[in-house]
Amino acid sequence: MSYTKQESLKEFDGWSSVYDGSILQRLLFVPSHNCMLGEIGQASHSLKLLDIGCGTGSFARRVLKGRADAEVWGVDFSYKMICAGRGQGYPEGDRVRFVQADSESLPLADNTFDVVTCSNSFHHYPRQAVAVAEMYRVLKPGGRLMIIDGYRDRHWGRFIYDVCVVAVEGAVQHASARRFRELFLGAGFRGVRQQATLGLAPFLLTVGTAEKATRVAGQTLPPVAAA
Repeated sequence: MSYTKQESLKEFDGWSSVYDGSILQRLLFVPSHNCMLGEIGQASHSLKLLDIGCGTGSFARRVLKGRADAEVWGVDFSYKMICAGRGQGYPEGDRVRFVQADSESLPLADNTFDVVTCSNSFHHYPRQAVAVAEMYRVLKPGGRLMIIDGYRDRHWGRFIYDVCVVAVEGAVQHASARRFRELFLGAGFRGVRQQATLGLAPFLLTVGTAEKATRVAGQTLPPVAAA
């Protein structure tokens, strides 16, 4: 039994009006966003970030609140989610560049972003390898991809995500840690590392660096490798 984009869109459209008040905000979304903010850090250079599956833009607003110099874009398949975020009146929300788009076909140029993030929506993507390849495409050479999703490699995680979540959301697919590594490496990421956070709603962070050739004055230089 497969999960479709139409099912995903219907679910997120339905959740849009109550999304920010969900108990999942406290149990999963806020802790996972804290984890990604720690990864992004306070680098001295300016930051251009793309948040895929941005929902109402809560993570994007937190990035802007902590980084006044950042340029943040948010992509979501559900226009109702984007509209719900725009209607909340947060000052930072006015600085998020929202785009309604499919994660498998981003209407964004190659080699554009320093960081791409995706938190707690990846299990809704039917063609996950295609989505990761698109994330790689829009990253600058040496840019980083950070994906957080439910950690289902232990008994409790399998029960929560493979049983309970599937019963509610349909045949969504939470990737294992091994599968995430395969997806990242297959798309061209290097220096892949992972961190699991346990608890009532365990989650897994996977980070990789886009190893790409660069062009300077018409010449192709060796790939930028992970540090």
